[in-house]
Parts: sequence; structure tokens; C-alpha cells
Amino acid sequence: MVPEGLRYTAEHEWITATEGDPSVVRVGITDYAQDQLGDVVFVQLPTVGASVTSGESIAEVESTKSVSEIYAPLDGEVTAVNDGLTDTPELINSDPYGSGWMMELRLPDADAVSELLEASAYQQLIDGS
Repeated sequence: MVPEGLRYTAEHEWITATEGDPSVVRVGITDYAQDQLGDVVFVQLPTVGASVTSGESIAEVESTKSVSEIYAPLDGEVTAVNDGLTDTPELINSDPYGSGWMMELRLPDADAVSELLEASAYQQLIDGS
């Protein structure tokens, strides 16, 4: 099940607006992505304050199967990271859309979120793979 109300990338990241500031979004990987990875054992997150460019690698997730790159869904600046993943990376497996979030980005253009996939389009993408 792909949650409604989020936006998605073809690389299996999800994005949602945060409370208060529409230019700040929370980013994580989808349930589909965590399922493909298997048990997550380590997460390397970007540094707060880092500038990121859409499509560039910004984090790594290591699982019992492989190491996978996480890509910036949009241009922005990292404003927060989920430090809880340092000690409990398996939150990505158990709660990918909640406590398994990875980072928050401040977007120079909040409207850019509308360019990402809606839930139905993302569902079609994963159904075809």
C-alpha cells in the first residue's frame, strides 16, 4: 500500500511537507524500497547545512543484502537528520513512513514538490517492476 498525500521519486524516496514551513520537506525511503533492501543495519546521513542537488547521492543505506545510495529528490539544504537511525537503523524497515524518516530539506522552490509522483503513479511504477 502506497500512502496518499506523499510525493514519490522513481528512485523510491518519499517526500512530505513538515508542520509550519511549506518550504521544508521530510524525506525517507518507501516501504517498497526497504522491502527490497532487506534488514537495514547502518545508515549514513548527510550533514545538516549541506546543499543537495536533485538526483545526486546524499545518503547510504546498508542492509544485509547490499549498500544502496539515497538520492536527493529535489534541490535544497539539509535542515535536519534523523539521529535516531544511528542507533536504530531498523526503524527504516519497521516504520519507513514514520519514525524511519531520514532527513529534512529546505527547498528554494516549494512548488517543485508538485513535479514528483503522486501515490497512484508511484504504485503503477512499482507494480511494473
